[in-house]
Amino acid sequence: MNPKYIALYILIFFMCSLGVEAQIPGFNIKKDRRSVTIPFFDYNNLIIVPVSINGEMSVNFILDTGVRSNILFSKTLGDEIGLQYTRKLNLMGADGQTVLTASVSPNNTLDVGPVVGEMQPMLVLDEDFMELEMVIGIPIMGVIGYEFFKFNPVKIDYDLKTLTFYRSSAMKWRPLGYRKTDLVIENSKPYLRASLDQIQGPDLNLKLLIDTGANHGLLLNRETTDDIKLPPKVMESELGRSLGGDLFGFIGRVNKVKIGGIKFKEVITSYPEITEFSFIIQESGRQGSIGTDLISRTKVILDYQRNRMLFKKGQDFGRPFEFDMSGVSIRMLPTDEKRFYLSEVRDGSPAYENGLRTFDEILAVNKIPIDFWELSEVNKILRSREGRVIRLDVIRRKEESEAGETVVVEQIIEATFELKRQI
Repeated sequence: MNPKYIALYILIFFMCSLGVEAQIPGFNIKKDRRSVTIPFFDYNNLIIVPVSINGEMSVNFILDTGVRSNILFSKTLGDEIGLQYTRKLNLMGADGQTVLTASVSPNNTLDVGPVVGEMQPMLVLDEDFMELEMVIGIPIMGVIGYEFFKFNPVKIDYDLKTLTFYRSSAMKWRPLGYRKTDLVIENSKPYLRASLDQIQGPDLNLKLLIDTGANHGLLLNRETTDDIKLPPKVMESELGRSLGGDLFGFIGRVNKVKIGGIKFKEVITSYPEITEFSFIIQESGRQGSIGTDLISRTKVILDYQRNRMLFKKGQDFGRPFEFDMSGVSIRMLPTDEKRFYLSEVRDGSPAYENGLRTFDEILAVNKIPIDFWELSEVNKILRSREGRVIRLDVIRRKEESEAGETVVVEQIIEATFELKRQI
């Protein structure tokens, strides 16, 4: 997996419905105000907010337009805070193959600072899903989905790292400087139309899911139309971590994506592999999705009630779309100490050619001990600028046989290489 460009595809297709949506009011501002501001943490462009469940301590949730229901990843945590469960559901993971089981907790209060969601149902995974911490670098305990957006306009400002949550009556007019594009809300998920200029293949007009729970730029599903073509230059890669496991496919670029009059150039694009379960995507009617690597270049207001998205260029709009330029994927070890290791080193990459290998553990980045780094910071550096010199100090452990016994031999390696654009 490539955690520097990880697409956290938490798109879950329900095999059974919760059947309680009509009874649930959604989220509301606690006080009589026109709008309130909620700061968020930006990790690899994902929107992470502290959420208190039923008055208990706050834990990190991802704000995810790509899911219908609130999801808690840890049954252990759910039991500790005394959640009540009514029944079980079978869910299908984003890989289209893995069947997960979840317990339904129908009536909860989710407190997000100045905003609260009452009578909120949650799906609680029966098997704790903790791998996201290894990929993102901080504990993530769940996602908040459609309920947060369904009644109220929400502005996402990556420049300020804030969410602005409006009363539904407070956004009747389009704010100065914002463009508008139509939204269609289907099965509690937002879709828009976008024009696509491919490097190889015809220009397309596509229906795309807006997915704030995935940090790719653009994702295209080739099984939905023969007109989606792989570009001449692609790289096979793990595309991301989902509740059903890792997703695989190709990484490439498109010339341009145009949304509501704004053009995004040379967008890094994911092309998932086609499987026997691709009919699930085909039945949704969409041809792909836009994620937060694209969304984060704008200030965006999602207004489900008025079926529109308002947006304008942000400070980072001109920042080029980049993929990892080192050739390594990094994950965090599930320990109390901060420990990062190389989960993949691509053959022929700058890192591989300079001696790094899979499972090497990072001790320092550019001579700064790993204790002083966040995983998102290391990932950002490794796709920052072609020609930048990076030094990784790693420790390599090997099992060897000595006198009939197996011993672990450690070797310290210093690898220096230049970042090189591979896509």
